[in-house]
Amino acid sequence: MRRTACNGRRHRLYCAAPHGVNAESEYNMGLSVLIFGLLVFLATHVFVSMRDARSAAIARLGTVGYRVAFSIISIAGLVLIVWGFGQYRSGGEWIDIWSPPPFTRHITVLLMLFSVIFLVAVFFPSYIKARLKHPMLASVKTWALAHLISNGDLGSILLFGTFLGWAVFARISAKRRVDLVVPVAPAGWTNDIIVVLLGVVIYLALGFVFHPIFIGVPVFGK
Repeated sequence: MRRTACNGRRHRLYCAAPHGVNAESEYNMGLSVLIFGLLVFLATHVFVSMRDARSAAIARLGTVGYRVAFSIISIAGLVLIVWGFGQYRSGGEWIDIWSPPPFTRHITVLLMLFSVIFLVAVFFPSYIKARLKHPMLASVKTWALAHLISNGDLGSILLFGTFLGWAVFARISAKRRVDLVVPVAPAGWTNDIIVVLLGVVIYLALGFVFHPIFIGVPVFGK
């Protein structure tokens, strides 16, 4: 079902654009750019799992050249995703695939705490990092699942569903690789305490500052 803007508090970020032909074209363009950006991002990151093709590309471009090309294409994909999703949201109309119950919002808020902690664990040797083995992928999976639970519109399902699928694929591919170094937990729990405390601080900053200001949706309270 396609709905128009300002359909309740959960969709406040969709309330900026006027209705009519321009809004419809922005909506269609945004969704198309979002899909294209997702395809670009997926192509570059799936390519990494193709070890023979990746080795051939490194041999042809050199290590630095390969990293530069990979970074440029990945960033371009992310820019297209962000811009396309922004246009989709501001277009004033979207397609509801299903309507998540109100309580799912609280599940999202809780899961995001774990997602941020997992992300912080990437940068600190800890028991958390050793247990997760791939904390970045765990963070992405948790982030994507959290937002899929509480968002039922087509654009959100495409965005978060794609990232969830990619993270699952990447984790399965990582299990089959023999050249990955498995993180080892250090002695003591100091780094784990730092990871959790820093994660909570960043989580609160995202919830109280970043999300309501830059995304347009309040996380805590109304």
